[in-house]
Order: sequence, then C-alpha cells, then structure tokens
Amino acid sequence: MKLLAISDPHGDYSHIADLLKRANDIDGIDEIDRIIIVGDLTNFGPDGDAEKLFDILPDTDNIASMAIPGNCDPLSIQDVIAKRSILLHDNVVVVDDIAFMGIGGSNPTPFNTAFELSEDEIKKILDKLLKHPDVVNAKFKVLVSHAPPKDTLDRIPGATVGSTAIRGAIGKVDLIICGHIHEDQGEMIEDGTVIVNVGQVAVGKGAIITLGGTQDGGIGIELL
Repeated sequence: MKLLAISDPHGDYSHIADLLKRANDIDGIDEIDRIIIVGDLTNFGPDGDAEKLFDILPDTDNIASMAIPGNCDPLSIQDVIAKRSILLHDNVVVVDDIAFMGIGGSNPTPFNTAFELSEDEIKKILDKLLKHPDVVNAKFKVLVSHAPPKDTLDRIPGATVGSTAIRGAIGKVDLIICGHIHEDQGEMIEDGTVIVNVGQVAVGKGAIITLGGTQDGGIGIELL
C-alpha cells in the first residue's frame, strides 16, 4: 500500500496538488492508495477552509483519505472530516490487514490552542486503540498522531515537546505518522517502530510511505 501523508496546512493548500502529482509519478507505475492528513487542516477554522482542502483531494473510492484534527483545528472540524473523509481520531480502520488508528489534537502547549488533551487523556485513547481486536490481529499497526512521541522528531530550539503518552506506542506499533512540529521533518526507528514526522505541507513538505511493498516486505519512506 502506498500512502501520501501530509500535515499542517493551516489553511494553505497551495502545494497539495503538486504533492499529489509527485506522489503518483514517484515510481512511474503505482499510484497512491490512500491520503493521510495528520492534523491542523485549518488555522483555528473556519470549517469552510477544511471543505476547501477536501475539494482539492481526489474524490474516488480507490484513493480514499483518512484524517485527524490537529491542535489548531476547532472541534467542529471533526464533523467536516467525518462528512468528507474517514475520521481516524479515536478510531480504528482496517485496510488490507493494515490497522490505522488515530489520535488528534496535541498534548498541552503554552498557547492554549483549540484541541489539546492531557497526557492522561491521550494515554486512555491509545490504550483503548491498542487493545482493539482489529489492531491486535493486524499485519501492520499504524498510529496516526498529530503530536510526535516525546524525544523523537519533536525538537524545537532548546527543547523536545512531543507527547509522553504517544511515546508509549513505540515498540507496540509498526509505524507512527506524525506532524505538529514543523521544524523536525524526518524519519527514525526506535525499538522496532518507524517514526515519521511528515513536515509542514504549507511549505511543500510531505512523505510517501509504502507498507508491504518494499523489497523486504517492510516499510519504505520517501520524504518530500
């Protein structure tokens, strides 16, 4: 399965059409199967901005999108996602033996943004998702989290600001797709878990993620 993962447009969708084209042309053969939107669709609203994003995306059954809200998205954005896409927040979706689960919003920030959760709240959601039978039995377990795990791809000048609760998924899932920290696009592996911060799509960044199609049957990452 080939994914295009994007995050943090904050209402600026000017690079998305180009990334879609690049994603489909990257190997000259396989088109993307799913689009993953990792939060902050808007910059504190309005809901109409999120509608504009989904108007840009392919509207076909074979290239479905899945999305979570970010900390800069009003709670009402979840209604837009549920109407126009697949809402992954606090949810599990299985596609071809791959279990996708999502946690939107972020751990607390100094800015009192629109959708923040305490670390305890994030842990409760994560624990519930990891125990879901479809997750337990899946070939690949993928966590889509707006906030990165603490002390991974979560660096800002002088600090790391990821979620300690999301860090608890390391070693329990195969892949964590995150965003939130614009400055720290990258990939790493810790305790068998691939972690990808896909970067800020508002400045043209994203990631192509291949599940099961690499030479070793594992996970392939190409940062855009």
